Amino acid sequence: MIAAARGVLRGLVAVLCAAALGAAVPAAAQEGELDSMEQRVKPCVACHGDQGRASAAGFLPRIAGKPEGYLYNQLLNFREGRRRHDLMTYLVERQTDAYLLAMAAHFAAQHPPYPPPEVIERSDTLLQRGEQLVREGDAALEVPACTACHGTRMTGIAPAIPGLIGLPRDYLSAQLGAWRGQTRHAQAPDCMAQIARRLSLRDLEAVTAWLAAQPVPDNAQPQPALLTRLPMDCGGVPQVQP
Repeated sequence: MIAAARGVLRGLVAVLCAAALGAAVPAAAQEGELDSMEQRVKPCVACHGDQGRASAAGFLPRIAGKPEGYLYNQLLNFREGRRRHDLMTYLVERQTDAYLLAMAAHFAAQHPPYPPPEVIERSDTLLQRGEQLVREGDAALEVPACTACHGTRMTGIAPAIPGLIGLPRDYLSAQLGAWRGQTRHAQAPDCMAQIARRLSLRDLEAVTAWLAAQPVPDNAQPQPALLTRLPMDCGGVPQVQP
């Protein structure tokens, strides 16, 4: 019942976003063809909210302030079929690399305030397991701590690692589930797919519940650069050289 209700909600959100987009999106926008960045981002903010701060619907993520390289990689993933979303594919399938990079840079520079954290009603045991996975990982499962890649404050690391703090639980659950079910992909090697498949459904619930319940730090901008090597190689993310 819950899954069905969420599916209906996602469908309704998609319909509302499509109505907001209308027929105003150019067939093949090129650099300089639109009058301003404000025009370019109108389709984006119709779904992702003003400045990309996210809407009230939990399945639409905040894109404001995410690292430019991460946003650019996701636009490429939608354009090249590694990620699936009809509206996103429609918007980017005929756009150039330079056009998508400019869009990514625009939203990376936006820093509107975050909403309060979600009120998550889960057992203490589940939330403790979520915190353990985020801060320590699980060596027996060969799962590194989330903080080892996404930063100690979970706000991401430039140029290409997103923050996880401040994202809705429904969105986090949907993305981890998509990786686990092999319907979301990233550039090879797809490290998040490997991690998601090593975790049980209960572990995924624990991680997403704990993350969504955390307050966002005052300075939520991504860490400026990696300081140590990542525990895994991830496509599209430059490693620190030994």
